[in-house]
Amino acid sequence: MREDISEGLKQALKARDQRRTATLRSINAAIKDRDIANRGEGKGPATNDEILAMVQKMVKQREESFAIYAQAGRADLATVEKEEIDILNEFLPKGLSEEEVAAAITAAIAATGAEGPKDMGKVIAQLKADYPGRIDFGKVSGQVRQALSA
Repeated sequence: MREDISEGLKQALKARDQRRTATLRSINAAIKDRDIANRGEGKGPATNDEILAMVQKMVKQREESFAIYAQAGRADLATVEKEEIDILNEFLPKGLSEEEVAAAITAAIAATGAEGPKDMGKVIAQLKADYPGRIDFGKVSGQVRQALSA
């Protein structure tokens, strides 16, 4: 993932795409910050999972800003946030469709042997392990709870 971002930055610089360049530089800066923090804790450089989590967090922050700007009638700033969201999403794995999410929940319940709502943590952990970055767990937790209650 780190190489994809660096390659994207090189292409943006060559194309003189300022928005893309700034966005990719912010990702690189976050990665370097994580590497430095990891070094202080005696760990190695940031893993792909850590980078994925950082990019997802950046998308979520921009989505919140987009909503605020759109609500305040600041179309200019909302457009900037939307463009950055689109750029960041290029580096995230493709999300699962509703049908794929339902199938994944069923498979995770079967794999963990979950029998009721008390086993929800096991199912969510299984989904996180099997589909990192591809499922919005804020939305899926309700579906898991419903599936376990049935």
